[in-house]
Amino acid sequence: MKATASYKVNTWEEQPYEEISPGMKLTRASVEYGFTGDLEGKGKVEYLMFYSRFDAANPHNATASYLGLIRFTGALAGKTGSFVLTDNGAFQAGTARSRLLIADDSGTGDLRGISGTGMYVADKDGFRLELDYRLS
Repeated sequence: MKATASYKVNTWEEQPYEEISPGMKLTRASVEYGFTGDLEGKGKVEYLMFYSRFDAANPHNATASYLGLIRFTGALAGKTGSFVLTDNGAFQAGTARSRLLIADDSGTGDLRGISGTGMYVADKDGFRLELDYRLS
C-alpha cells in the first residue's frame, strides 16, 4: 500500500558534539515532527549529523549527511499505533532528501507487523513523505 503525508517541524534542538575544523562539525539533533495526510500524528527523532560545509551566517547553504531513528505515533490510513523508521539522508542546496526503512518488529497496536520503505523531501516548497508499506 502507498501512503503520502506532509509534515512540519514542531521542535528542533541541535547541538555540536565535535568541531572538526571551521565549517565542519558533527552534531546531534532532537526533533519532533507533526504529520498530516495518510499519516496523522507525531514523529520523534534523534539525528546524528555530519556537516562537511557549514555557514553560520546562512545555515541553508550547508552540506550535511545524517542518520536518524524516527518513532511515529498516531494513525496510518485510519489504523492507530506506532512504528520506527530509520532515516538516512543528505542536505544540500537547501533541500533534505532521505531514504526511509520501517524497522523490523517495531509496529505496535493496529500497526503491529508493519514493514516497508519510503522517502521524503524537505525544501522551500514544503515537506513531503511517501511510504510503501505492508501490514501482515
